[in-house]
Amino acid sequence: MNRRDLLKGAGAALTLGVFPFPLAWTAPDLAKRKKFLMYSRSEGFEHDCVRRKKPGEMSLAEGIVLEMGKKHGFDVVCEKDGRVFLSKEFPTFDGFVFETQGDLLKEKSRDNTPPMTLDGKKALLDAVASGKGFVGCHCASDTFHSKGDRRKEQEAKDIDQYIAMLGGEFISHGPQQKAWLRVTDKKFPGAEGIDDFQLHEEWYSLKNFAPDLHVILIQDTKGMVHHDYARPSFPATWAKMHGKGRVFYTSMGHRDDVWKNDVFQKLLLGGINWTVGNTEAKLTANLNEVTPMARTMPPSAPKK
Repeated sequence: MNRRDLLKGAGAALTLGVFPFPLAWTAPDLAKRKKFLMYSRSEGFEHDCVRRKKPGEMSLAEGIVLEMGKKHGFDVVCEKDGRVFLSKEFPTFDGFVFETQGDLLKEKSRDNTPPMTLDGKKALLDAVASGKGFVGCHCASDTFHSKGDRRKEQEAKDIDQYIAMLGGEFISHGPQQKAWLRVTDKKFPGAEGIDDFQLHEEWYSLKNFAPDLHVILIQDTKGMVHHDYARPSFPATWAKMHGKGRVFYTSMGHRDDVWKNDVFQKLLLGGINWTVGNTEAKLTANLNEVTPMARTMPPSAPKK
C-alpha cells in the first residue's frame, strides 16, 4: 500500500465530454466531497484501458476517472492491490468504481498485484449493503463467476454474492462490432438528452439478471454478428439497490475510444454521482417490461 500517495495524485490531463452537467453534481463544500476507490486488478486478462504502461503512470481509464473527480468535486484513489479492502483507509471510501477481471482472490494476476481475500470481498459487499455506492464497468461482470455452466442461468443459491450485488454476469462475447443501444430511461442521471445510439465496442452477452434491475440501456441484438448475440435483446446498463447501497453497471468500457467517448463519460459520471447520492433517480424494476426475453441464453458455438 506504499503506492497510495502516488496513485492518488496521478493522472493525465484529459479533455472530458462536451455535455453540460447539472451544477448539483459538483459538491460546493469540500467537507462533503465524496471519495471513490477505483479498483482495476486483472486476474486472467488485462484490458488495455486499465493497463499502466509505465511505473507510476495511471492507465487511461484511471486517468479519466481521476479527471472527472477533479472537474466535478469528488476524490479518487486508484488501486490494484487487493489488500486495500482490509486497510485502515477502506472505511473512508463513499463508493467504488470497478473495472476488474476474473477471480480476484487468486494469487497470480496479469498485473502482478496482491489479491483480495475472502474477508476483503465480504468487507466490500457489506460496505455496499450498508449504503456505499458501487459502479461497475465492462469486465466488472466478468469478475467472481457463479458456480455451474457458463452458458446457463443459475439458481439464486448458486449465483456468486458479488454477481448478485452487481445484477448480472458475463457469459462471453463475439467480435467487436457496431451495435445499437436503446435508451429506456432518459431521466436517469447521465442519460438526459441521450437518444438511442450506435457504438463500436466489444459487447458482452450477459445472464443472471437480478429481478429488480432498473434497465437504462438495452443491447439491441438485431443485426449483430456471432452466435453469442443470437438471442433477444437484454440489459446493457442498469441501476439497482443492494441493501441500502446504490449499484450502477454498464457493459461498455473495453475500447480506449469508448472511454474517451462523450456519451460513455456522461453516463458514467451520472452513475458515479447517483451511487453516492449527489443526484437522485426514480428506480422501477423494469426488466420484464423492457427486455421480456432477456433470460433466453445464446446458443453454444456451432460445430465445425
